[in-house]
Formats: sequence, C-alpha cells, structure tokens
Amino acid sequence: MKKTISFAILHFSVAFTITYLLTGSIVIGGAVALIEPAVNTVVFYFHDKVWNRIEANETANNNLASMAVS
Repeated sequence: MKKTISFAILHFSVAFTITYLLTGSIVIGGAVALIEPAVNTVVFYFHDKVWNRIEANETANNNLASMAVS
C-alpha cells in the first residue's frame, strides 16, 4: 500500500503541473489533479494485484513442470 500511496502523490503532482501548464488555470489543474490520478491510482492498485497473481501462477506452473520432468 505504501507503494500505491507514493505513486498517488507523484501522479497528483504531475497531473496538476501538466494541466496547469497547458491551461494556466489553478482550478482546472486542481480538478484534474484530484480526479484523474485518484481513479488511476485505484486502477493501478488492482492492476498490480492481478499481475502479482499472474506471476505467482506462472511460477507455480513452472515448478510443477520442472517436477514432472525430474
């Protein structure tokens, strides 16, 4: 969860800075910085969980395959 929180802080900062530079509006920059990264952070958290499960399954399958060959 710490990794997700640090990613969120970084993402908020980048989203605000880019939107502010493009629009010159603190309000729009703030709105985009709150909405888009918040959604993206939640998606990233679940994406990371899915990939961890995929990697664990691949490791288990590789271990089973190597046991079958032995």
